[in-house]
Amino acid sequence: MLLLYNFGISLYNLLLHLVSFFNPKAKLFIDGRKNIFELIARKTNADCKHIWFHFASLGEFEQGRPVLEELKKLYPDKPIVMTFFSPSGFEIRKNYPLAEAVYYLPLDTHRNAETFLRLINPEIAIFTKYEFWYHYFKVLKANKVPLLLISGIFRPDQIFFKWYGRFQRNILKNVTHFFVQNQESKSLLNNLGIDAVSISGDTRFDRVAEQAASPQQFVQIDEFKGNAKIFIAGSTWPQDEELIAFLQQRAQDWKFIIAPHEIHESHIKQLSALFPDALHYTKLNENTDLQAAKVLIIDTIGLLSSAYQYGDISYIGGGFGAGIHNTLEAAAFGSPVIFGPKYQKFQEAKDLLTIGAAKSVSGKDDLFAAFEILQKDQQAGKKAASYVKQHTGSTLQIINMIKKLI
Repeated sequence: MLLLYNFGISLYNLLLHLVSFFNPKAKLFIDGRKNIFELIARKTNADCKHIWFHFASLGEFEQGRPVLEELKKLYPDKPIVMTFFSPSGFEIRKNYPLAEAVYYLPLDTHRNAETFLRLINPEIAIFTKYEFWYHYFKVLKANKVPLLLISGIFRPDQIFFKWYGRFQRNILKNVTHFFVQNQESKSLLNNLGIDAVSISGDTRFDRVAEQAASPQQFVQIDEFKGNAKIFIAGSTWPQDEELIAFLQQRAQDWKFIIAPHEIHESHIKQLSALFPDALHYTKLNENTDLQAAKVLIIDTIGLLSSAYQYGDISYIGGGFGAGIHNTLEAAAFGSPVIFGPKYQKFQEAKDLLTIGAAKSVSGKDDLFAAFEILQKDQQAGKKAASYVKQHTGSTLQIINMIKKLI
């Protein structure tokens, strides 16, 4: 099975090189890993112990960020190395000030794992939610470096719990301690004979609660909102945006803010065709009549998590694709949320539906019906905010374990 795994990694590398000629993300993935070990050797002192955080992408970074920031407060002299698998995380956070260095994670081969770990010399490794790399995990264990998985979540349909998942199960056994989000995850791991498991919840609750307590302020969005009700749609994809365009035509007394997941030129043009009178955030100036505008497109990154503070109702994109994006950022501000049908992998989405703070929709009529219900429901937003507040505290539990290991 190891031979097949190694072949899969090599094949993946080859395919990415081929795709990189016409796919910008694949090109970033490949280019970012060129001469990676020479870069690490120049920037990182291998004689110094480091705390290593690895994140798959930007979402996992935000999930693990409360732990990282709390650790830096407690141990300001301990240098932190961050790695990302995906360009969408690395490109946005490559200059993160609390990390001594931020790198792409070299692909998972035995040689890469040994070289990387020798160069960064970790005293502890912290992975967030998922990504289980055979060689990295094996070399960490061989070098007696504690490995934590935080905010983990497991489901019965994952390969670890199938009769043919022995190889993947063995990867899990290299983890020193699992911090998982729910009882089901703990039970699944316990059934594999893995007992070093704690239910800590999801660190994202700590992060979004912190954001909601001191959000970034936007003077232009304040002026755009005025006294109007705001429907904000975040991390949207084309199918989401078609539904929102339908709703916007039927809710003329509301203003709409749309922050698409992809902000490349062709998508913004597509979005502009749906909302021809929309303002674009990057083109606002002192002469823009913000009060008269009905739709504002956020065509830049880094604003959405704080922009949810303006939403009276929030729509979370991705539910017609691979799965919904972050519902908690909006919920933390006391905004009820709407999302598409693919939410089953997200415990918080199911919880928000259960308590009446969210609606799932499958089409235009569903969206309009959900909008009609939530704009009249004075308790839905309060329930959302309360739900977030009740689930904070995961970071402290994880930090207490880390203190024992470093």
